[in-house]
Amino acid sequence: MGRWARPTLNVATIDDVARLAGVSPATVSRVVNIEKNVREATRQRVCEAVRELNYVPNLAARSLASAGQVRLGVVYNNPSEAYLSALLIGAMEESAARGVMLLMVRCEPGDDASESATIARLRDGAVNGVLLPAQHDETSRIFNMRKALNIPTVAVGAGASEAEVSCVHVDDRAAAFEMTAHLLDLGHRRIGFIKGHPDRPASRARTAGFEAALATVPGVVATTAQGFFTFESGLAAAEQLLSDDDRPTAIFASNDAMAAAVISVAQRQGLVVPRDLTVVGFDDTQIAVTQWPPLTTVRQPVAAMAAAAIELLLDEIRAGRDGALTAPVDQVLPHVLIQRSSCAPPRAEARPRPRVLIAQSR
Repeated sequence: MGRWARPTLNVATIDDVARLAGVSPATVSRVVNIEKNVREATRQRVCEAVRELNYVPNLAARSLASAGQVRLGVVYNNPSEAYLSALLIGAMEESAARGVMLLMVRCEPGDDASESATIARLRDGAVNGVLLPAQHDETSRIFNMRKALNIPTVAVGAGASEAEVSCVHVDDRAAAFEMTAHLLDLGHRRIGFIKGHPDRPASRARTAGFEAALATVPGVVATTAQGFFTFESGLAAAEQLLSDDDRPTAIFASNDAMAAAVISVAQRQGLVVPRDLTVVGFDDTQIAVTQWPPLTTVRQPVAAMAAAAIELLLDEIRAGRDGALTAPVDQVLPHVLIQRSSCAPPRAEARPRPRVLIAQSR
């Protein structure tokens, strides 16, 4: 019988990554083992090479050579599936590039039993740190979870720094101000606004930005409706805003899912977007470009926010292993106003009539 030859697979090696990144294999090893003595530009090159080659570190060998495999818990539950999908993709790609394992745990917000079960699962999974997406950025909940677990915790969403944890987010207030100013510049003077979930700091920040922009222009009529970041809540809010005879000429929804719901209600009522109604959103998730017309929206880099949160977690874990203390980091990533086809100036007949002063003869 002939000798059996083990088949070979086209799997990237650490040498392949080193050649592509233009560094030594030892440098690649330091990056994937989350060591500190690597320049940021070099680390970025190595991570890009890891992603491009789909390199998977030899975790068994690493666990023998280091303090053990890093395991991070991702606590998730977000009413916007598109937002959650982008966040999880960002977290998984960054973790894969760093050779970090993720433990996904679902938690129902506001449910004490669910929170207790989540904490138990994270303890059983022996995680080294926890990433909390936006649905879990209530100050008290983050503080309670971190106190219970006593491990590094980073939140993705506004306001979490109040709980003495690191946070990655965009400037929600500034972004909402910019979007509202854009509607005002187009000539809209009757503007509806759909608020996000009332328990979320990001919702309050976006509402504050909307109101601050309105204050810069006199004579604007603003109407608001409560939403909860879900498509269904956007339907109800849109029905409320569009029920008046003097309906808004533009509606700004606090996320894309609710903005898509507004377009659905408008079309059901025979309104053409943007001819009869301008609709804008927030997030720039997949739904913004998969429905018609495509949404003008605020782009927050959700995947990049998740990757940055992973990086902050790893920094805190490294510092803890070295016996050092770290202060909470409030990291703000840039937002971009993306203009698409759902936004236009109001129709002439929909604009407020100008006041005409007639001089009376004496």
